[in-house]
Amino acid sequence: MQKTPLIGILGIAFASVALFNVVALSSGRRVQQGAAPASALDAPEPGPKIPEGFTPIFNGKDLSGWHVSKTNHHGTTPDYHVLHDLIVGTQNPKGQGGILLTDKKYKDVEVYMEIKPDWGCDSGLFLRSNEAGDAYQVTLDYLPGGGMGGIYGEGLKGVQNAGTAKPEVEAWQKVWNRERWNTVRARITGEVPHIMVWINDQLVTDFTDTANHAASGAADGMIAIQMHFSNEKTPRWVDGGFWRWRTIAVKEL
Repeated sequence: MQKTPLIGILGIAFASVALFNVVALSSGRRVQQGAAPASALDAPEPGPKIPEGFTPIFNGKDLSGWHVSKTNHHGTTPDYHVLHDLIVGTQNPKGQGGILLTDKKYKDVEVYMEIKPDWGCDSGLFLRSNEAGDAYQVTLDYLPGGGMGGIYGEGLKGVQNAGTAKPEVEAWQKVWNRERWNTVRARITGEVPHIMVWINDQLVTDFTDTANHAASGAADGMIAIQMHFSNEKTPRWVDGGFWRWRTIAVKEL
């Protein structure tokens, strides 16, 4: 029997490894330290749900009841679309973001969302927003060094930031499900805003402002979802990155 030279065996081995890598990348999986095991990623995900007492404000078909801000400083991209029962958003043109606002204003309200962002893309949930996007923001900064579920005064003066200290950052990381659908629930109440945020039903932020710092002292406003602008000095979005929302519902309090 003819013997296969050692160099031939090594060549086959290297080719097999290369083929494995190509298949893994094409399937959207990368072998990473600390990544969830394949069995967890392959497990069926539960479908969308609307919690008891909540009313959908996204109908799953189109953007009725919503509009794009034409004055937001993150940009005025119209690139929010409904695809396969989801709202999908990406920058168009590159670097330009924006916000999608509800037509209706809300005062004391709880918002429930199901989200699936691409890593490296910065979003947010705006509460009591005006047309320009000045609002109390629940941070959804899904990128290196970002925080999920903190509170930020978007265009507001005097808001004490919350949810950005180490314990809160660790809290969201412990409950977040990578590469799967996650739930965010945020509640805002009171003339002086009290905001609570849950990720996957775990409380990550409980924040009360020192005063009402909403634009013009407003006690109500629109709800908005955001795509952050991005540039070389402020890299907040990856090329070809998307955010996805499949359920958005509210409970007025």
